[in-house]
Order: sequence, then C-alpha cells, then structure tokens
Amino acid sequence: MSINNSEEYVVIKAKENGVTIIGLTRGKDTKFHHSEKLDKGEIMIAQFTEHTSAMKIRGRAEVLTRHGRMHTDE
Repeated sequence: MSINNSEEYVVIKAKENGVTIIGLTRGKDTKFHHSEKLDKGEIMIAQFTEHTSAMKIRGRAEVLTRHGRMHTDE
C-alpha cells in the first residue's frame, strides 16, 4: 500500500518546558520509535512518513495541522 504523506506536516509549539513528542510506528504492531523534548517557546515541524503513523504529545502545546489548530491543555 502506497501512502503519499508529502504534505502531512504538523507544527508543535511548546507552551511549557519538557513537552514530549513521541513518534509511533506504522504496521501490525504500533511501537515507539522516536521521541523529542521541547522547552517553552520551541517549535518542532514534523512529518508523517511510511514509518510514522501517529504522534503522541505530552505536556502543554499548540498543534497546527492542515485540519486546524489544537491545544493539548483543552
């Protein structure tokens, strides 16, 4: 199955120190494959790929996608 993810970017802005972003794998078993920590005000631009099917965000952050803007503290 071919998935075109070339335009699936996510922008994450930390609203506090220690926000964790965890990448989850695609496939039969979902597993953690990468994590990053952000401090307040830092921004990360991430992309879904053939290996990354989901992201888990811990901490207060603002998330922007083509589907809209969300806040983890709501």
